[in-house]
Order: sequence, then structure tokens, then C-alpha cells
Amino acid sequence: MILNEQTIRVAIIGARDASQAGIDFAYGVGKLLAERGVLVYTGGGSGIMEAASRGVHEAGGIAVGVLKEADGKDANQYIHIPIMTGMGDLRNGILIRSVHGAIAIEGAYGTLSEIAYTLGYKKPVLGYKSWDIPGIRSVNTPTEAVESILKMIGDTHT
Repeated sequence: MILNEQTIRVAIIGARDASQAGIDFAYGVGKLLAERGVLVYTGGGSGIMEAASRGVHEAGGIAVGVLKEADGKDANQYIHIPIMTGMGDLRNGILIRSVHGAIAIEGAYGTLSEIAYTLGYKKPVLGYKSWDIPGIRSVNTPTEAVESILKMIGDTHT
């Protein structure tokens, strides 16, 4: 994969404690994005983040983890590029600033903060069984999520 300013970057955000449906969804989205040459960012941890990273890894893509800790020990085994912030949840702003859009899968308050950053930066965000708030569009399948986010980014990405 050749990375440059035209490389599309998408965050997959969501819960550490996720349902099996959420894990499966995240894996599928990660895999499909990687197959399309998208650089995938997560918070680098477990649950949704690990499932997405595994999908990316198995499809031969690149998974970037924007980590809470400064030592990198919180990275899941599928992260190719760890970014060790030492900032805890404050790293959510860095994660979202680094991407063109986000897909939220389930999630608690950390995911809500990432959704808020995404909306605040006027970037597209989709949700699967996530927060029901204005500005976030629900999707039902990994294919729908990937096709939709890429179209939304394509409409604004130059």
C-alpha cells in the first residue's frame, strides 16, 4: 500500500465490551475497508477495536492504533502502526482529527465523545447499534457501512 495525501483514512470506533454482533460487524468493516485500500484507525485496544484491526490485518491492510498509554502495551496484536499518546481518553480528538470519517459500532461514553468530535469537525459518521443522535446515520451491514462512508468521504474529500 502506497500512502499519500489522497489515501482515505477511516476510524472504526466502539466498545471494549462489545456484543458478538458488534465484534463480527467490526471485523467485516475492517476487512472490507482494507480491501478497498483504506487506512484504518482505531483506539488500538480490545473489543471493537481489536476485531476491526484483525479484519484489516487479515485483508493485508494497515491498522493504526491511537493508544491511551505511552508505552504501547495497550495495543492489540493486530495494530501495525501504534501511536502512543500517554493521554488516556483525551487521545480521542487526535484519533478523529487524523481521519476523514468514522464508523461507530456500539459503544459507551468514549465512543460518544469520538462521535461528538467527528460531528464537530464536520466529518461523516455512521453508526451500527450505536448512539441515536442527530448527525449519525444508522447502517445495518458492513457492506452498507463501507459503501456509505466511502461515498460520504468521496463527496467531501479532495
